[in-house]
Amino acid sequence: MKKPLAPVAITGMGCLCAAGLTVEACMDFLFQGKRFPARPSRFFTDPGAGFPVFEVKSGFWSPERFRSSPRCRTVRLALTAAHEALAQAGLERDLLKQKRVGVCIGSNVAGSVSNPELFGPSESWDNGYPTSGRRFAAANPAVGLAREFDLTGPVETVVTACSAGTDAIGLGAAWIRMGLCDAVLVGGADELYEITYNGFISLMNSDEGPCRPFDVNRRGLNLGEGAAVLVLESEELLRERAGICRGRVLGYGAAGDAYHLTAPDPDGQGLRLALQEALASSGIAPDALAFINAHGTGTADNDRIESRVFDAVFPKIPFLSTKGYTGHTLGAAGAVEAVFSLGCLSFGQVPPSVGFADPDPELPAHPVSQTTAVTGSAAMSETLAFGGNNAVLILGKDE
Repeated sequence: MKKPLAPVAITGMGCLCAAGLTVEACMDFLFQGKRFPARPSRFFTDPGAGFPVFEVKSGFWSPERFRSSPRCRTVRLALTAAHEALAQAGLERDLLKQKRVGVCIGSNVAGSVSNPELFGPSESWDNGYPTSGRRFAAANPAVGLAREFDLTGPVETVVTACSAGTDAIGLGAAWIRMGLCDAVLVGGADELYEITYNGFISLMNSDEGPCRPFDVNRRGLNLGEGAAVLVLESEELLRERAGICRGRVLGYGAAGDAYHLTAPDPDGQGLRLALQEALASSGIAPDALAFINAHGTGTADNDRIESRVFDAVFPKIPFLSTKGYTGHTLGAAGAVEAVFSLGCLSFGQVPPSVGFADPDPELPAHPVSQTTAVTGSAAMSETLAFGGNNAVLILGKDE
């Protein structure tokens, strides 16, 4: 039997999305059972189109907090989440410079060659970014964090489609275990923009109303945007500075379907392999989980596969989707949902899986439909992505 990996301490978290501009605001919002999807406001859409999205509220960017002022919205989202996470961790800039601090951020949209804001007329950019190549480099969220906080550890942007945020957390935890870093900023960030918006509509994966994960009437996803950053620390640094551990990365697993560019394996084989790896690396038994934060996009195939796998592997474990509150934030989704999972573990309850009202008789397992008390110290957060990527985290509250 595989020996479990050493847990990795989480000492700070930051998050902003349509549910709120801080972790506390997001968690409060989830338990209100409300949501406010609307038409995109940052780019033109066909007046006849009725595909709502979940945008981050205006005014989130506070330039006085930072030395740099990036034009790229994704980098601004990442910096805002990182600022909150570092403040919660109690890590000052001077200490960060003295330690081996890495950055691992998942993203899909940042720096995209099809993002018109990055590759439009150069007159709208500062003189420091006169070419599209320079603007492309400046849109890298991981590099943006490293430059802002003078971090000298490894820097990586993960682009495994919608599992990128989850993969970034798993990879950053490995850097801590291997002794490569004293601390790592991990997470995900993505902005909403028109190419993505129209692309998902063309794939017929978008719902013309608010998304309905696992519901019999589900028609697809709603896109969203946001960022979440977690601070991971080595036990040595945690003891040295008498820091506070707020949770732990207990396990991580990733596996590919090798099935289709956009559709998941109908049997969920890749997801099952990723689940097995995550559970084995954590040492947590399936029936010991408090709950599961599902990917739960509201698409027919995704929800069907997850429901079947949950029923087979976790028949008595409650699960939910939080995408009804945030939309699908793409590369940020796994990180946002990791923060939500840790918050729910701390609260000892999970919110309703908003959008779920009518059970699908073809699905053997159904999400919670009301605020539900949970027991246990570990939860699972998992993401499925285009390209057949499956990534799973086992997260624990510190005892």
